[in-house]
Amino acid sequence: MSEPLAGVGTWRPVMEAAGHRCQCAGECGNPHARSEGRCPREHDGYTSKHGHRIRLIAAPADPLTPPVEAAALPVGELRAWCPECHTAAARKARTATASVEDAPSLFEL
Repeated sequence: MSEPLAGVGTWRPVMEAAGHRCQCAGECGNPHARSEGRCPREHDGYTSKHGHRIRLIAAPADPLTPPVEAAALPVGELRAWCPECHTAAARKARTATASVEDAPSLFEL
């Protein structure tokens, strides 16, 4: 099984806890209904017969965590993500945050 070149001491425990499978439970916007609510992608697997190889990343459960803060998080606060789910979850979280911030408050009316 492949491993990253750096940060193996952090990456390996996260992957072992996740069973080397993406831990997205729909945060990306996909309900993952065919795989009982959890993303089916596994490290070193393929997206499809002619797809690309999946390399899971260890990242915070909150995809909007700034990189400097994320680097300081303990292993217990990290999750295994496939890049597609992590990107989509971050996009969805940014959109939700922006829509809440754009809504006028009671005192701005």
